Order: sequence, then structure tokens, then C-alpha cells
Amino acid sequence: MVFVQHEKMNTDDMLQGHLQLYHHLLSYIKSMALKCATELGIPAALHRRGGAATLADIATEISLHQAKLPHLRRLMRVLTVSGIFAIAQEHPSSSSTGNGEIVYTLTAASRLLAAGEHDMSPMLRFLVHPTALTPFFSLHAWFRAHDDDDAGNSGGGAAAARSLFEMAHGFPRWEMTGRDAAYGAVLSDAMAADSRFVMEVVMREAGGDVFGGIGSLVDVGGGHGAAAAAVAKAFPHVKCSVLDLPHVVSQAPAAGDRGNVEFMAGDMFEFVPPADAVLLKYVLHCFGDDDCIKILRRCMEAIPTRDAGGKVKIVNMVVGSGSQENIFKETQALFDLYMTYIDGVEREEKEWEKIFFKAGFSAYKIMPILGFLSVIEVYP
Repeated sequence: MVFVQHEKMNTDDMLQGHLQLYHHLLSYIKSMALKCATELGIPAALHRRGGAATLADIATEISLHQAKLPHLRRLMRVLTVSGIFAIAQEHPSSSSTGNGEIVYTLTAASRLLAAGEHDMSPMLRFLVHPTALTPFFSLHAWFRAHDDDDAGNSGGGAAAARSLFEMAHGFPRWEMTGRDAAYGAVLSDAMAADSRFVMEVVMREAGGDVFGGIGSLVDVGGGHGAAAAAVAKAFPHVKCSVLDLPHVVSQAPAAGDRGNVEFMAGDMFEFVPPADAVLLKYVLHCFGDDDCIKILRRCMEAIPTRDAGGKVKIVNMVVGSGSQENIFKETQALFDLYMTYIDGVEREEKEWEKIFFKAGFSAYKIMPILGFLSVIEVYP
């Protein structure tokens, strides 16, 4: 056994460690500040002002009492140093009169929170929703819990162990969406907003490569059909359908508002309707390997052979694929840990490959065209 003599920390190391700890410990304030700013309507207010406004302009736009101006300045300071907004000293379209008053501007991130076709604020509301956050207060207890402790609550064995979400709320996330209509609506709105964003990028960058050459598509777990609608709009000849649980499909758009998209209630573990291609967006990362294999086998039963054009299209993360910048790697790592709340997991390429081949598929292709996410095509 080797004993390592730890040297006493010098002052610089102590202060650097102190700074780093506080930076991490207070990071949740950034999420709360961003939630606050979005609910106040600050990104939308800046957008209405042409993308730039003074503090007084913002307060006027969002009908904020003048007594709150000092606190608004503090909120905006957090969100500028963290990169959500930017600062310009003067801007000709602002109401500033040349006195050097700070003018706040939108960034690429905050433009995605201003009301519009790329509005991602529903996803923000979902990720910081109390129902989604509460389980993480018990993360340490979940790590300490043994499968045997949970077996009596869920039927026995490691596969039956409770998820972090179930430990906090008493039942699985899927059941929560049926029990709590408001939470279900928040989740559906978030998925729809993300689908519109993701599908626009896919169509811009590789629409023909990803969806060309097929006559029919079924979006498994497709919610209210935002992804399928995007395909149907770009490729009118493709017959698009959505498969999801009955309580989800019951809330789908009315016939006159859904375009050329058909909705079917069902269980993807039991049956996937026949189609040339199957789309699985944000589905497989919700499940362990064995369940993913079951889902993929149902998908393979639904599609024709590879020679006949059959394929499964997966929109998910491939950990380690893409940029090696720290923000990229950290976002992937954070997303992976986040998925523990429903016993989900983000996977590296070798982990995906293992699942694909165990499910009986012969080949796959990864297209890292979605930033920290990828489109994966899997072939029978």
C-alpha cells in the first residue's frame, strides 16, 4: 500500500477552490434567474424593442413597478455575465439619451426564448418545473437505496427498482402525466417546441438525406405530432402517423388542425404500425438497454428490409460525438445525469451499437447535425 503525503494547500489554491465551490453551489441561481426572466417576458420585450433596450425600457415593456428597477438590474447582471443577454453602452433604437445608460441586447440563447417560431421557453418551463426538480433533492438517497429495498414496492428484482422520480412522487413519470393534466401539458408543450426546433434544423441541413426516399413514417412516442407534422409539410407525399399512449393521443390536435398526420393510440412495447421508416425522438434515452431492445425489435417488425428502404431514425445524444469544447461535453454529461430521474441514460456510440446489434439490426449511421444531439439511422 502506498501512502501519499498531501501537501498543505497554499493560499492561491485555497482561494481558487473556494471560488470554484461557490460557483458550482450557486449555479442553480442561473436556472432560476432565467426562469424568472422568461416568465416576466424579458426576452420577448427585448425582441419587441428590436433586440436592444435599457433597463427602463424593459421595465416599461413588462409593466414592472419602478421600485423593482434595482432588483431588475441585479437579475440582468446575472444573465449577462452568464451569456444569456449581452450589453451595449449605446444603441440608436433605444430610449437612451446619450448618458451612457446600459443597453441590454439579445444573444443566440435568449433569442430562442423570445416568442416566435423558434421559441424554446416551453422546454425551459419543463426542465425547471417543480415536479421535475423535486426528485433531485433525493439523489443521494436513491444512490444509497438497494434494489432489494425497492423490490417490495415494484414487483421484485433489480429491473423493478424504483426510479428517482418514483421515489420522490410515489409513481412513475408516465403515470404522472396521466394523473396531473397540468404537468402533462407542460411536458407536451416542451416536446412540441423542441420538435419544431430540431426538425427545422434537420430539414435545413439534411432533410432529403434523412426523410427522402420513403413513402410512410410512424413517429413512435411522437406526442402531439410536431415532428410528424414537420415531415408531412416538407414531404407531402409521405404518409405520416403518430403512435403514443391513449391519454396522450386523446389530447392531440383536432382533425382540422393536425394536417396530413394520423394518430394512433397504442403501446410501442407491444406493436408498432407498419411503415417504411420509424422515428424515435427522445424515446430510447428514457429506457434501459433491455427495454430499448424490445422497442427496436417492434420497430424492425414494422419496417421492410434494408434493400426495400426500411430504417429506424433516432434523435438522441451520442455522448462523445461532436465538438470537444467544454460547454459541449458538460451539457452532454449534465443531460445524462438528468435522465437518471426516470432511470434513463444517454449513451456513447459503443453502447448504442451494442443495443442495435442485440435487437437484430445490421448497421447504423450517426449524423451529428444537431449540435450536442445526433440523428442515428439504423438498418435491418
